[in-house]
Amino acid sequence: MLTITHTHEAGTMIDGTSRGDGTAEVLKSTGWRWGRSISAWFVPQSRDRLPKLHTITRTKTALEAAGFEVTTNIDSTHRATADVEAGKIERQADRVDALAAKAERKTSAEDAAYDKARAALDRLPEGGEPIKVGHHSEGRHRNAIAKADTAMRKSVEASAEATVAQARADAATHTTDARYNPVTVANRIETLGAELRKLERRITAQCYDDTRGYIDATAEQIQARTARLAPHIDEKRDQIAYWEAVRAAQVESGTATGYDRSTVKKGDRVKIRGQWREVVRANLKTVSVTTGYTWTDTAPYAEIQQLVRPE
Repeated sequence: MLTITHTHEAGTMIDGTSRGDGTAEVLKSTGWRWGRSISAWFVPQSRDRLPKLHTITRTKTALEAAGFEVTTNIDSTHRATADVEAGKIERQADRVDALAAKAERKTSAEDAAYDKARAALDRLPEGGEPIKVGHHSEGRHRNAIAKADTAMRKSVEASAEATVAQARADAATHTTDARYNPVTVANRIETLGAELRKLERRITAQCYDDTRGYIDATAEQIQARTARLAPHIDEKRDQIAYWEAVRAAQVESGTATGYDRSTVKKGDRVKIRGQWREVVRANLKTVSVTTGYTWTDTAPYAEIQQLVRPE
């Protein structure tokens, strides 16, 4: 018996598989991956998201066709975005600690490999003495050169691994800050708003009929779509509310500028990405600025770092 489960916190996973039972080939073909850290199969990018029902249905059908008995336990409720974000921050902090520890281990291994390579080189005859072919020291001399070469190669490899590990650790420390960058937050709100409007349009979207073309959705179709899309719409609204609160706090603290069409006028000078530009037109969501050439550039209001009036 195999059981496919989904929760918003854990994502989509499957219980009951064992090595060599034939499930691996089916799961791989339907988009699943094996998680070594959790010792289980999972659907990528399913954590902190509503269930991908098409993937679950396709997987269940494929497994049953292969002779397995499959049940599902799907929870379609979502956690509050604040809880989701707190979990992401905690996991990222754990990842930073793990990568920092790995970088430290690799650096220690690099130092040990270098010391070993240095010792192997010191055992070679001084002054680069050539190998005395036929002499009783020939074998010992060749072995010493080979050991020194191997030790130096391992030292170089260890140095490269330590550099990569440190770079990954350094990059991980900035992930959460980048996620909460004011411009990123503003762009995320716009994206989520567009996704919400798309979901809402799907409820009343017209249907295509082979004989009549596009026709309005019936009351029954609208009701069914509303019920099916309700969890997704609720999740999007909760996400928008969370990030709008983050944005408001950033504007209040001065981390974000909060300019919009009502505060930016033609002729103003604005600082965008470190460069001062003159405003040509204040659009609904973007500002058009001069470039010094015959054309203009546009930028979201969130990217305005500073504003100066013509006077």
